[in-house]
Amino acid sequence: MTNLENPAEELYFKGEVLHTIFHNENEHFSIVNIKVLETNTSYEEKEIVVKGYLSKLTEGMTYYFKGQFVIHPKFGKQFNVHSYETFIPESKDGLITYLSSDLFYGVGRKTAEKIVQQLGEQAIQKILDDRSVLSTIKGLNKKTAQNVVETLQENQGFEHVVVYLSKYQIGLKMAQKIYNYFKEETISLMEADPYQFVFDIEGFGFQTADRIAKQNGLSATHPNRIGAGIIYVLQQSVQNGHVFLPLEVCMLEVKRLIQDNNELDEESLRTRLQVLNKEKKIILQRGKVYLPSLYYAEDGFVSHLQRLLEKQIEQKIDVAHLMKVIGDIEEEENLRYGSEQFTAIQEALHAKIMILTGGPGTGKTTVIKGLLRAFAEVHERSMDMETYEDKADYPFILTAPTGRAAKRLNESTGLPAVTIHRLLGWDGRNSFVKNEHEQLTGKLLIVDEFSMVDIWLAHQLFKAIPSDMQVVLVGDEDQLPSVGPGQVMSDLLEAEIIPCVSLHEVYRQKQGSKIIQLAHEIKNETFTTESLQNDQDFSFIACKEHQVLDVLTKIFVIAMEKGIDVTNIQVLAPMYRSQVGINKINQVLQQLINPKSKQKREVTVTPDRVFRIGDKVIQLVNQPEDGVFNGDIGHVVAIFTEDENKESVEQLVVSFDEKEVVYERSDYDHISHAYCISIHKSQGSEFPIVLMPVVSPYRRMLKRNLLYTAITRGKQSLIICGEKDAFLKGVQTVDTNRRYTSLCEQLSKRIDVPQEKTSEWNEEEEITPYDFME
Repeated sequence: MTNLENPAEELYFKGEVLHTIFHNENEHFSIVNIKVLETNTSYEEKEIVVKGYLSKLTEGMTYYFKGQFVIHPKFGKQFNVHSYETFIPESKDGLITYLSSDLFYGVGRKTAEKIVQQLGEQAIQKILDDRSVLSTIKGLNKKTAQNVVETLQENQGFEHVVVYLSKYQIGLKMAQKIYNYFKEETISLMEADPYQFVFDIEGFGFQTADRIAKQNGLSATHPNRIGAGIIYVLQQSVQNGHVFLPLEVCMLEVKRLIQDNNELDEESLRTRLQVLNKEKKIILQRGKVYLPSLYYAEDGFVSHLQRLLEKQIEQKIDVAHLMKVIGDIEEEENLRYGSEQFTAIQEALHAKIMILTGGPGTGKTTVIKGLLRAFAEVHERSMDMETYEDKADYPFILTAPTGRAAKRLNESTGLPAVTIHRLLGWDGRNSFVKNEHEQLTGKLLIVDEFSMVDIWLAHQLFKAIPSDMQVVLVGDEDQLPSVGPGQVMSDLLEAEIIPCVSLHEVYRQKQGSKIIQLAHEIKNETFTTESLQNDQDFSFIACKEHQVLDVLTKIFVIAMEKGIDVTNIQVLAPMYRSQVGINKINQVLQQLINPKSKQKREVTVTPDRVFRIGDKVIQLVNQPEDGVFNGDIGHVVAIFTEDENKESVEQLVVSFDEKEVVYERSDYDHISHAYCISIHKSQGSEFPIVLMPVVSPYRRMLKRNLLYTAITRGKQSLIICGEKDAFLKGVQTVDTNRRYTSLCEQLSKRIDVPQEKTSEWNEEEEITPYDFME
């Protein structure tokens, strides 16, 4: 945004609303066209488009808008609103027109005349000060009077709050959230205790509260300042994956945050922690400090895991029968199950909950397919959903954290697979249709890429699992932990509460996959510089930081010259910023692959962020109402101007696997270019060709599990460009940033470790499927 006038002067427009171009009720975002009545700018046109986080404005009403000019790439100069308020006429005629407008339902001109005649030119203020003054107006019933008061309070109150908050650089969007929560108490509370907003308003930061407090002369020892600092520190720790902070660590971080020139009294800090604990704003237990939502998520997950384990599988499958079933599957599928894979299927059929782990090429997918077939055969169930009159009777549920992972699961098994969010019926906020009261239906649940599942989502999933359902959790323990808080899969493995089968034998390696060789050398800590020698599916191109962009460009040019579909090439990088970060790489590759053209429409979000038709993009947030989720990759297929659709707003259309999703300008931050994406975002996905720069400026991020995750995304080919020393140092660096979780501790205390099984089916483990093949 560029202020085209004097930046020191607060610009305003007084204007009458002609019509609303766009209004989002949930976000309170509006675009309106106004007739200019007055302005302190050099703008000379009779009308202008104003936009911002505005409540629904009334056509024909006059408002004051404060803000600054912006330039729309297609529609030219517009006015971006920072604050606004309704223009209240000072004359009696003006007040009568105002009160008889559509804003006040049930008030006609005659009633408005009576109000103004009796209350005078200060009628509005008198009503706001004392609503009982309306009881003296003849012919005005109680219901209409109540509506007048509420409408004035809602409009005047909110606009007053917006103007007040704007002096603290609080924008309209945040002002909407604040006013919706505190209503007319907003200003008095902000002046008395801005720290309260940190507790109650999501996204209201400690630094903002601190700045407002200082401007209002509040003491640096204000009790809520310490409390707000504690909440802020815990919120920040969640961004690093922690479920809790040790008490001493929490106190140290709070001291760093809030003590100024004066030493923070430790006793005051401990006292405040106790007060917050009593108020349930934090949970303080055994020297650990939690945000309540995470404490209850971890506690609830353990409770539901315990519930599921209490009802063990009673039916034991005869090993000879199982061998025969597996033998038949091998003949039909023309494959052979190894002893590890057979053990995994056998264990999964008998365990209430089981974990299946293994690196790339070890046959996890083969096991899943065999398990599904074996379960269907043993329990005499059809795998074809169409044979079930009631779909709720279908016994198999396949799910994964991301859309791409779910799609891979569907492609590999031939059975329906959906994201966990869609499976549970997410409402787009924090609740799900499926829960402990309305649970899932089915008999066997398989969750792929479980290492990506954080503790909050794990809790939501497990409370929706009925007690008679079997569960198989599949993942690679050496990949990155979940982006969200916790390390659920790692903690489950460490606790050894539920059975786990680890696959070690590599099958794809026998076909000569260098990618899989690299992955297992990293996993087994046998990686050396010699491991980076080129092979049929792997190349290492040595280059320095300043050469990376040129190397990436040349690779794509060569690919295009050879007729390779560049959408099959995915660049992965660990960082967004820097000269070779994700943002810069996307700009360079967009210019190469999908350059500006008169034949292609485009929209400018910021000077360095332009979407045009044909762009490869990635979804950044879950959007369940449209069936797209964080990490889904698609392409921009259409861009429409305001006058080309019935909504009268600019729209951008993205195709995700033939599913089209429409984005309006206020939603553009839900997507980003995807020529290059982060390694974290690539989890759960596979790409035909992976291209990965690795240079020393990335060193802060280069860890063994991150590089392992990136390498294992390559399905057919892997190209690394950069510095061998940087890569080697990265694979030798273990991520020592251990997450603070208490899941393992809780599991050990609350769930008994299962005794070694000695049942008949375990005693005959020397039998193999090959005994039944003659």
